[in-house]
Amino acid sequence: MFRRTFELAIKKHMMEVILLILCAVLAVKAENFFSTDNLLNVLRNVSMQGIIAFGMTMVIISGEIDLSVGSAVAFSGCFTAYLTQYSSRAGLPMEFGIPLAIAATLTVGTLVGSFTGFIRMKFQVPTFITTLAWMTALTGAAELITDGFPITPFPEWYNFIGGGYVYGIPFPAIIFILVFIIVHFVMNYTSFGRSVYAIGGNMEVARLSGIRVKAVKISVMGIVAILAMLSGIMQSSEIMSGSPTTARGWELDVIAAVIIGGTSLMGGAGTVRGTLVGIIFLGVLVNGMTLINVNEYWQHVVRGTLILLAVLINRFQLQRHGS
Repeated sequence: MFRRTFELAIKKHMMEVILLILCAVLAVKAENFFSTDNLLNVLRNVSMQGIIAFGMTMVIISGEIDLSVGSAVAFSGCFTAYLTQYSSRAGLPMEFGIPLAIAATLTVGTLVGSFTGFIRMKFQVPTFITTLAWMTALTGAAELITDGFPITPFPEWYNFIGGGYVYGIPFPAIIFILVFIIVHFVMNYTSFGRSVYAIGGNMEVARLSGIRVKAVKISVMGIVAILAMLSGIMQSSEIMSGSPTTARGWELDVIAAVIIGGTSLMGGAGTVRGTLVGIIFLGVLVNGMTLINVNEYWQHVVRGTLILLAVLINRFQLQRHGS
């Protein structure tokens, strides 16, 4: 009986076990891996992608996808910088200009995501196509706003959002943890979260059950867009500029973290807690390979291979659970 319970626990928490094994190996191979500074560095590095990944978890569970989040991050930083620069030229103090720029950027994110959800429900256009179009459009918009060069209008205090500390903890990590708690609560303890799972499992059954499918789809697409814009604002704060070249390829890392965490690309199954494990797994992997001086090209090979293995393990886990 104990053996059976132990085996079930291992299968249920397979990714956590793999993460612990990875940490144990790196503790032996990399001398400073378990230092406080390094662990906080890992947490900081995964924070901005992780914030988006929690929103992406909701999107994928609902049966959709968003390929535009990387471009949204770049656009967000550039748009915030542009508005800040414009308000400064108009004579508006930075203390007012930057909050207004941030509010405007988050509003644009809401509109972009909601429009994607609207197009999906009104015209049955897959979000894969719509967000692919947004990926191109937002990248182009970021280039147009900056003319291809970083904009640097920010005062020193702005750096706190993406580079500051609170009692020794990186501020982006605090936002990361808060977003995790909020999304975890929503998905597990609210009717909205249950609706997301139901729609991802079977949209027609969910509709017949009285769930407002259109509203839920628009909402989850809006949420991930807002979180991507928030991440872009934090990124611009960390590098103290709006740059059109930031966050390229982030959409792949974000989706990889969600899938590694056990969320099914078919929709209807997955957890925010699993995504937390997935994003930390990727962060630890990259950090560990850097500490032990793995060649940068080999890092891509190892990372891709381990991601594939992790996805296969989770797929096997989901199949066994389903059976």
